Amino acid sequence: MIVLVMISSILIAGITFYQFREQTKDYHRLRLSKKEEQVKQSVNYTLKNTTYPQTTEYLGRIFQYEIYQISDVLSAPFNIYDLDGQLIKSSRPKFEVDVNSNCLDAEILNNLESSAEKRYVQRNSAVGDQYQASYTYITDKRFKPIGILNLPYYEDNTFYDKELREFLMRLGTVCLLMLMLAIGLAYFISKYITRSLATVSNMMYKTDLSKRNEKIFIKDPSSEIGKLVDAYNGMIDELEQSAAKLARSEREQAWREMARQVAHEIKNPLTPMRLSVQSFERKFDPNDPDIHKKVAEYSKTLIQQIDTMSNIASAFSNFAKMPAQKNETLNVVEIVKLALDIFTEDYIHFLAEEEIIIAKLDRTQLIRVVTNLVKNAIQAVPDVASPRILVSVASAGAFVKLSVADNGIGIQEEFADKIFEPKFTTKSSGMGLGLGMVKNIVETYKGTINFSSQPNKGTVFTVLFPKEKS
Repeated sequence: MIVLVMISSILIAGITFYQFREQTKDYHRLRLSKKEEQVKQSVNYTLKNTTYPQTTEYLGRIFQYEIYQISDVLSAPFNIYDLDGQLIKSSRPKFEVDVNSNCLDAEILNNLESSAEKRYVQRNSAVGDQYQASYTYITDKRFKPIGILNLPYYEDNTFYDKELREFLMRLGTVCLLMLMLAIGLAYFISKYITRSLATVSNMMYKTDLSKRNEKIFIKDPSSEIGKLVDAYNGMIDELEQSAAKLARSEREQAWREMARQVAHEIKNPLTPMRLSVQSFERKFDPNDPDIHKKVAEYSKTLIQQIDTMSNIASAFSNFAKMPAQKNETLNVVEIVKLALDIFTEDYIHFLAEEEIIIAKLDRTQLIRVVTNLVKNAIQAVPDVASPRILVSVASAGAFVKLSVADNGIGIQEEFADKIFEPKFTTKSSGMGLGLGMVKNIVETYKGTINFSSQPNKGTVFTVLFPKEKS
């Protein structure tokens, strides 16, 4: 709208300027024509009443005094030339012109001769002003040319220029008011339009598959905005249906994977138990003097495998149930030190920037996070010549920063996206539940966990816990 107003204003100003110039040209052309006609009538009247012969040779005598009278009466200076272009008489008492003005150019004579109207108008500029000069024949009674009448005419555009400036100023004022009005209308119209669009945009920005999305309700929307809102609301319904189907599919897939993992882990100890029972049954001899020793070894093997199965069941049970939080105000530095006391490896080091960092956390769950991350680091450095694990605690604004770094084998890039999946593990033993459980605990506290790793150089896990429970 603003651009259209500006373009229309420029076009109107241009057309106005052009129109004034054309009117000025028409005015001067008509005025010159009228002056020329008046002078010609006076010249013809003088020729008709003279006693001198109407020939070129006597033009100077005929208009010796009359030329001044005619010029004064009509306020129009003029000159009389012979047919060869030589100056005969001028209405100015002192005709101060350059040498060429005493003789007409051949071009003027040729144009005058070739003109059908026997009239030629020369246009030029002199001292910055537009200048016109008309040339026409002076004829005798028989309409035979005996001389050339020259009427110089200087265009005075002062009045028209003043009128043009005043008109353009008025037009500029009107255009400025229209521009301001257009800006105001454009602002309010755009606010009206973008208000609904902003609502739609904000709702689209907040759209998340992990939660229930609200629909958009706008009072009295335009037809276009209404269609957009209906399309968005329809999309929300489809997203909810798709999210529900996806969640159900993921749960079913997770349970299938979990069942497969549980079956696999339980089969591992069952195989040696079966072999032990078969071997004992085949070699059992009640009269063997070492029968008590063999029974004890057999019982020990079975107990070890039963304990392994019990640990598997406990691990799955701990992962499956949501951690029960018992938040208390504690010193994170002290609790992390306490969690590290169970490890006997001399290459585990602890570093804290402060002696006391207070946060509201569950002591048991914090210890579980530390122990799982440290165990994971220990399992990553078995083949390293000089293993090193650094556990650090620091304060990061409103968060507590816990880092566990090792110089182990690292994590391959293709495994980076799966490292926190409960069923995923790259180890030959274990169930891959540790990091999944850690992530579950951290996210319960609205915290974050991430890692950076380089193959064969090491891995750093970083956990951020909010100091205050959100």
